[in-house]
Amino acid sequence: MMNTSDPLSNWAMQLTLQSLDLPPGQEYPVFVLGTLTYMTILLCNTLVFATIVFTKSLHKPMFLLLLNLPLMDMIGATAFLPQLVTSILTKNRSISYPGCFFQAFLLHFYGSGNLLFLTVMAYDRYVAICLPLRYNSIMIPKTIMRLIIAIWFAEILSNILLFSLVARFRICRTHIVDIFCNNPSMNKLLCDDTKVNNYYGLFLICVTQGIPLVIVTYTYIQILLTCMMTKQADARGKALQTCGTHLVVFLFFEFNAAITLISHRFESASPYLRRAMGVSIIIFPPVLNPLIYGLKTKELQKSMITFFKRVRLAYK
Repeated sequence: MMNTSDPLSNWAMQLTLQSLDLPPGQEYPVFVLGTLTYMTILLCNTLVFATIVFTKSLHKPMFLLLLNLPLMDMIGATAFLPQLVTSILTKNRSISYPGCFFQAFLLHFYGSGNLLFLTVMAYDRYVAICLPLRYNSIMIPKTIMRLIIAIWFAEILSNILLFSLVARFRICRTHIVDIFCNNPSMNKLLCDDTKVNNYYGLFLICVTQGIPLVIVTYTYIQILLTCMMTKQADARGKALQTCGTHLVVFLFFEFNAAITLISHRFESASPYLRRAMGVSIIIFPPVLNPLIYGLKTKELQKSMITFFKRVRLAYK
């Protein structure tokens, strides 16, 4: 066990991430798979983002909110996958303290940001289905922009405070208990009493996961009740299909994130389960979100095809 006298000296330290325990000879296939996954995430999410930005007909509340998901997904994937595939190729699981700090910050930013934007998107669907006559007066562009700015601002502020609590302590250990850096694993490196860190971490979990869960539960109960009372079968089926996929994405994110974060607080929790849950949150949503929203939303799908044709013609 090491001891450093000054928290500033942490920034010169090298840390070691948990071993991937890959079977012999599997390093290069996993490296190729990880690289292709990252490239796919960047390509698909950039396509969705660019299509919404450059298609005026998509400048509507739902798509302006959806615009933030590709950004969040690319932030999360970029924070994790390049470092992962590089460590596989070099067979070196070390990471600098600043690199670990930055990776943890971006991954928490990605996770809580996704939950908050999915929550606001659920509210948008609630207003559209349950209060259709008031939709245009409630979900006006000014309101949408204020919501988006508020979420980004709250994200930056809350995560700066979260990691400022970590940065004020010196570290006594250099082994990260996860295969990527995050706030709970960085807290386990600290020498001093981390009660304040733990309390704030629990508070943040309740705010970024508890409140969205309550809001989404309420909105989807209202949507379900409205759909059950709707006599038009086509409209009911379309609403349930659209909201169903959104709900699946939200619940996947919500419960995986909760299990991953809470399991750090129990020594008896399986580290393998925690790592599997943590990696699934970073990998699957960025891969599946463009497919879910690109293929399920016909308006976006048509705009993507038109945008792709315009880009192809521009380079001919």
